[in-house]
Amino acid sequence: MAEKTIKTHKGGPVQGGERTAYIIDAADRSLGRVASEAASILLGKKSASYVQNEVLPMEVTIVNVSKLRMTEKRIAMKDYVRYTGYPGGLITTSMQMMIEKKGVGEVLRKAVDGMIPRNKLRKERMKRLTIKD
Repeated sequence: MAEKTIKTHKGGPVQGGERTAYIIDAADRSLGRVASEAASILLGKKSASYVQNEVLPMEVTIVNVSKLRMTEKRIAMKDYVRYTGYPGGLITTSMQMMIEKKGVGEVLRKAVDGMIPRNKLRKERMKRLTIKD
């Protein structure tokens, strides 16, 4: 797909420079493609002033999440696994159950979250992600 789905505009001033807002239209695009594009922007890789150890002033808004393209097989077979820390505490949630309970936006948020490095900057980067139906 072409880069026509991204629209940029400058936001208000923020410490460290002007905040850049990216809008990604998720209509008729696959989950992984949208998530990897958002993760790349949140990491700051689209910026000329990319620094690995800083959170750059970039905000990502993903719109039309309900129109994401996902196959029925993927929805039925994908499982999210977490462990409580207690014996027998392995909890498995299917993608279908997560979509019913929390919506497609939470599935997309977990996909982007899995693509962000696990360090002290992760929480701050994920705060700059907004998902709209």
